[in-house]
Amino acid sequence: MVSRNDIIAAAARIRPYVRHTPLLHLSATELGLGFPVTLKLELLQHTASFKPRGAFNCLLSTDLPAAGVIAASGGNHGMAVAYAARTLGVQAEIFVPTLTPAIKVARIAGYSARVVQVGDTYAEALAASRERQAATGALEVHAYDHADVLAGQGTVGREFELDAPGLTHVLVATGGGGLIGGMAAWYSGSVAVVSVEPEGCPALHDALRAEEPVEARVSGLAADSLGARQVGKLMFPIAQTWVAGAVLVPDEAIAAAQLLIWDRLRLVAEPGGATALAALLSGAFRPPDNARVGVLVCGANTDPAKVART
Repeated sequence: MVSRNDIIAAAARIRPYVRHTPLLHLSATELGLGFPVTLKLELLQHTASFKPRGAFNCLLSTDLPAAGVIAASGGNHGMAVAYAARTLGVQAEIFVPTLTPAIKVARIAGYSARVVQVGDTYAEALAASRERQAATGALEVHAYDHADVLAGQGTVGREFELDAPGLTHVLVATGGGGLIGGMAAWYSGSVAVVSVEPEGCPALHDALRAEEPVEARVSGLAADSLGARQVGKLMFPIAQTWVAGAVLVPDEAIAAAQLLIWDRLRLVAEPGGATALAALLSGAFRPPDNARVGVLVCGANTDPAKVART
């Protein structure tokens, strides 16, 4: 398993390249929940998601080949790898499925990466990227099933604990599991880490029920960022040991959370970024009395016109 020492080392390694993102402490009345909530605004990270943490830690942990780096992504990981590669002066090639929103494709290209759109799902884009990697010798930066990526994402949990040490529960949106795997490894049971997934993308929920990673359906509003067909094999033992529960939320709850984040906070979150909060707002997760709840708002890569209203 990824250890707290791995995450501490990752935090030192990536510190010059990532932002220490802020918290927003909300009173019991601000979201109408009846209890206070602390949000970690990781949507204010470079490239508007938590992903640069893992990308930088991976690229900084090895000698980079002349062919550069290659990755498959639903969008956010691709942006992060492209941004990290450009920052460190190497070439990046990013494979994305055809469902990836145009705004994410454009931003990946804007970070000087070569973008290849192929396949209907992340899994198909990953298969195509691996064929290309075998031909070029580029370094593969997996979106979630890589120890250095897991340790990098774990720095989110480290920061959250440093800035909000009294939390009892932390809610995290889950796709392939790199983020929640890293965060759960950091907390190691000291806080109840709760996975939240869309009903259409239940990869960790189904894996925990089956007691092994299994293929899950991929559909719905947040499929571009949370639509992994199967959780990573490296994170799964961490999840079995340290993830306190896995809940599912419908697309309607995710859309409502996006709108509330805009209406009350004037922040634009993508569907995946609003998914963890949707569990609280919809009642899919009800914390026990006197719980001190933290929620990760993990991404903002969406068209603001689809969320905001005047």
